[in-house]
Amino acid sequence: MSIQSKERLVNNSDRDIIFKEIEHKLDEIEEKENVKILHAVESGSRAWGFASPDSDYDVRFIYVRKKEDYLRIDMPRDVIEWQLDEVLDINGWDLKKALAQFHRGNATLFEWSNSPVVYRTTEIWTNIYETAKAYFSAKASVYHYYGTANSTYSQYLQGSMVKYKKYFYALRPLLAGRFIQTYRCPPPVLFDTLMTMDMPCELRKSIENLLELKKNSDEKEVHPQLPVIHDFITDELEQQKDYVGRILDDRKNDWTALNDIFLWALEQNS
Repeated sequence: MSIQSKERLVNNSDRDIIFKEIEHKLDEIEEKENVKILHAVESGSRAWGFASPDSDYDVRFIYVRKKEDYLRIDMPRDVIEWQLDEVLDINGWDLKKALAQFHRGNATLFEWSNSPVVYRTTEIWTNIYETAKAYFSAKASVYHYYGTANSTYSQYLQGSMVKYKKYFYALRPLLAGRFIQTYRCPPPVLFDTLMTMDMPCELRKSIENLLELKKNSDEKEVHPQLPVIHDFITDELEQQKDYVGRILDDRKNDWTALNDIFLWALEQNS
């Protein structure tokens, strides 16, 4: 057996252990918080497909409480922050909060809904998301992705030496924004799928080489700037800033469908 094959076996074994631990944590949350988890996924670099060897696991979930809990004077918090350490980052949103965020066109919530790494899900969630899809907003989403990329660019990509992982925290949202402008729907979560869009060959090759380097290096390492990628980020930021300024607000104002699906979910959870 080759060294590479042995490494893959070790990595798969470690992943299986982590996945079982995550399942245990989700069960623990349901029991101790008296909630039902409707959907639990991986978020961040492991969902996007460019995790480093030392990346943590960002577990995000949507949960629902019993109907009577939503009628309390002393309403419980609408988030559960369960764990944050070097390996696991676990937190979730109450269904009511999630539906309110869908109404706003929250791009992060659409990402959780389409994550390729699903730890558990339910038929209730399938129906909820079918309703929520109508609330996708191109303007809100591109604005979110532009803001994420611009913040990363301003804070981490100005020096002559940079952490290569930071390039992806600008590249992925910019490619997501470009996808939305083209197709007017939630962008793919996987970076590899976003990379199937048209782009100059030199840029594509540079990003592919960077991706391989990133997957096999420590996240804290710094390297020289990459002009081809740097120039693309600069130009794309300007384009998407202009787009966000021009596009009309396309958010759906009506609450009826979300109210109805909320009441339906509570009945299903009774």
